[in-house]
Amino acid sequence: MKVVFCGTPRFAVPTLEALMAAGHEIPLVVSQPDRPVGRAQELTAPPVKQIALSAGLAVTQPEKIRNNAEFRAQLEAIQPDAIVVVAYGRIIPPWMLTLPRLGCINLHASLLPRYRGAAPIQWAVAVGENVTGNTTMLLEEGLDTGPILLQQARAILPEETAADLFEELATGGAPLVVQTLAGLEDGSIMPLPQDHARATLAPILTREDGRMDFAGRTAQELQNRWRGFQPWPGAFTLFESKKLIVHRVSVVDGDGSSATLPVEAGSGVVVTKDQRMFAGCAQGTWLELLEVQLEGKKRVSAAEFLRGHHAANMRLG
Repeated sequence: MKVVFCGTPRFAVPTLEALMAAGHEIPLVVSQPDRPVGRAQELTAPPVKQIALSAGLAVTQPEKIRNNAEFRAQLEAIQPDAIVVVAYGRIIPPWMLTLPRLGCINLHASLLPRYRGAAPIQWAVAVGENVTGNTTMLLEEGLDTGPILLQQARAILPEETAADLFEELATGGAPLVVQTLAGLEDGSIMPLPQDHARATLAPILTREDGRMDFAGRTAQELQNRWRGFQPWPGAFTLFESKKLIVHRVSVVDGDGSSATLPVEAGSGVVVTKDQRMFAGCAQGTWLELLEVQLEGKKRVSAAEFLRGHHAANMRLG
């Protein structure tokens, strides 16, 4: 088939590579413009553009697409059989949705209708789900509301982070897109409307999502959020009015009795034992802080941190 591919970050690369390997004609790859990256703010091409150019594919990077007459004329001249959209980062306008005969096909990293939005992998982990997956769907004007085509489920292991899942879902989703195209072409896949009553949202992450609420969340909830928000925004709190980044954590089983911690000590209160650092959380639960980094300092183990700070009356948040 003749397929236009729209994608930007690393997550979209395996699908582009799978489409090429499957023998589809890709007359155009659409990606977001180059952006400044790193401390040096060096202008850098997105991963999809880099792969496309290395494969000799034509690339366009419009800043806007909704009312872009030049871009519209370019796609209408191609007359693609399908437009595949993977983590492109732009809302697809109505004129583009109706252009290809098979529609605009999107790979979304959740089991829709759960976790519609910009950060489905992160939020699935952050709220403690034990299953996630990929969905291919036909795009429509609503946010991730289109009919489902194919789905694949995948367990979330207790210690896995969002960063761990990204590569596996990206790799697993690529053949699902190829299979979806084949099924649409031969009529073996019938679009299934989503049950909108079961929908949940996965909004774009903000820095504030990483703030640890010891009073309002249990230790397990805080660990899940830490796992979900890797590598960004991570997890942080305040210590003596300075930002304290929490790099590694572990939930203390039960009420803390295995670590001889008090049953109740107040949320955010820190108890130390044998150079270990425990923070009191909601419902009498305890979270061990294994590695931390005080604002302006290097990342250290809890034991090293405690050697430089008095443990008496220590409180976080």
